[in-house]
Amino acid sequence: MDGEQVLGEAPCGHATSLLAAAVRANRADHLARARGHRDVPYRTTSVGSERDIVDDRLGTLCRPRAFVGLSGRPATRRAMPEPGFPPVQERGRGAGWYRGDCHIHTVYSDGELTPEQVAADARAVGLDFVATTEHNSADAHDAWRRHAADDFLILLGEEVTTRTGHWLALGIGPGQVIAWDYGVGDGLIDGCLDQVRESGGLCVAAHPHAPYPSGSFMYPYQGLDVVEVWNGLWTSDRPWNADNEAALAEWGRGLAEGMRAGRWRPAMGNSDTHLAGQIGIPHTVVLAEDLSTSAILAGIRAGRSWIAESAGVDLSLTAVAAGHNVGIGEHLATCGEPVMVSAHIRGAAEAIVSFHTDRGRVHCEALPDSGVGTAEWHTTSEDSAFVRIEVRHPNGHMAALTNPIVLT
Repeated sequence: MDGEQVLGEAPCGHATSLLAAAVRANRADHLARARGHRDVPYRTTSVGSERDIVDDRLGTLCRPRAFVGLSGRPATRRAMPEPGFPPVQERGRGAGWYRGDCHIHTVYSDGELTPEQVAADARAVGLDFVATTEHNSADAHDAWRRHAADDFLILLGEEVTTRTGHWLALGIGPGQVIAWDYGVGDGLIDGCLDQVRESGGLCVAAHPHAPYPSGSFMYPYQGLDVVEVWNGLWTSDRPWNADNEAALAEWGRGLAEGMRAGRWRPAMGNSDTHLAGQIGIPHTVVLAEDLSTSAILAGIRAGRSWIAESAGVDLSLTAVAAGHNVGIGEHLATCGEPVMVSAHIRGAAEAIVSFHTDRGRVHCEALPDSGVGTAEWHTTSEDSAFVRIEVRHPNGHMAALTNPIVLT
């Protein structure tokens, strides 16, 4: 299975998620511009006794031959084992919604902040977890250990920065580095994606339409588990939301096609932090059984999540039919009965709530000045294969968006 969500049959009116009962109640381009030059290749740091080579003149990333497996596929690299990596589970709050940012950079690659600074900022803006995702490096993995806490989880990851697109390897092992020196025509990405999933990790297509060299994701989404449709605000040649709008539209079209084929791929949002003030803008809110790497990744993989511009925005989305209700990322078997979809939003004054199905945008309502309100819409499974919502400010900027509820 390549990471898509497989739609199965469920008894009439029942959700597919076991959590329902328990819980219901780069900026590398940015930095280059700031420093007076453009399109500077990403730099990586040493891994174990080896070192990646960055050729500024050619603008390419070169990996030593030692990291190519005997099969000809890129091999996974591991740094020498060291004690003190972040724990894979924290105490948390039990089953519930957790907020996190899974795309961040520090001084260990091309960011300007230390892990200590990022951790403090993340906690200050209300995040429960972050993922360390330096470019092509695991050097920061052990640096995050002392920033973990009972209420703050650190996931280990990497932004795999290839010649024709970036992707996030989330939940990889301590010191694990996924090979990156290839392009779309090399046929090598599949082996790397398999390595991540074999270790229990998650593969995310990062900023698919980023407007800088190598930033646009040229690989097919097949084999990826999730698409990063919302990447943080940054300076570019396009309006802040142009690349995100393209990614969202592309994902929406694929979602409709996936529903018809019985499979779908969830969306997520991350800040891609490089500078102060970026962490958590946006972030993903995940329904998980506990605050652990496996539970957070399971929630993201299943689409039990939504994306928020900040912790000041909160929402719920439910669909009710045959006396039962389900939430985001879940499956409702309607038995042909009418469906009432309800969205409750807080923290988005005068925002517009729009409902989207496989027929596109089907309904809109405005929230009051207070930013707290409820929007409802009625449909049937015959008319709608799924429903999701977007919450936008009056200027069109996104405040929140959800993964779909599946209707059959």
